[in-house]
Amino acid sequence: MSANQPKPVSMPTQCDCEVIHEEVVNAVRAEMPCGDDFFALANLYKMFSDPTRVKILWALNCHEMCVCDLAVLLNMTKSAISHQLKSLRLTNLVSFQKQGKVVYYTLADDHVKDIFEKGFVHIHEL
Repeated sequence: MSANQPKPVSMPTQCDCEVIHEEVVNAVRAEMPCGDDFFALANLYKMFSDPTRVKILWALNCHEMCVCDLAVLLNMTKSAISHQLKSLRLTNLVSFQKQGKVVYYTLADDHVKDIFEKGFVHIHEL
């Protein structure tokens, strides 16, 4: 660093005061969902923490697919794909429809599509 350049200023990462803004705390507390909602939301976001599940969601965002197609696309076994689809089904991220012996998977609804697409928008903002 040259002598002409100012020293970088480090910003505090926490309050350095003892003041409680009670009206703000009370307003936020009144709006907070119950603990079960936070648990459910954390479980939902856990589904996005596994790259295989994210790849499955990306594929299903493009087109409905069966387990065999997903297995070929992702170069995985049908068993591994089925295991991930079960987790995605239990969190209501995917749904399925049986046509004869073939089971086709899709994103559960437009909310899932929105969550997924907004995630990609967010990571590309940086």
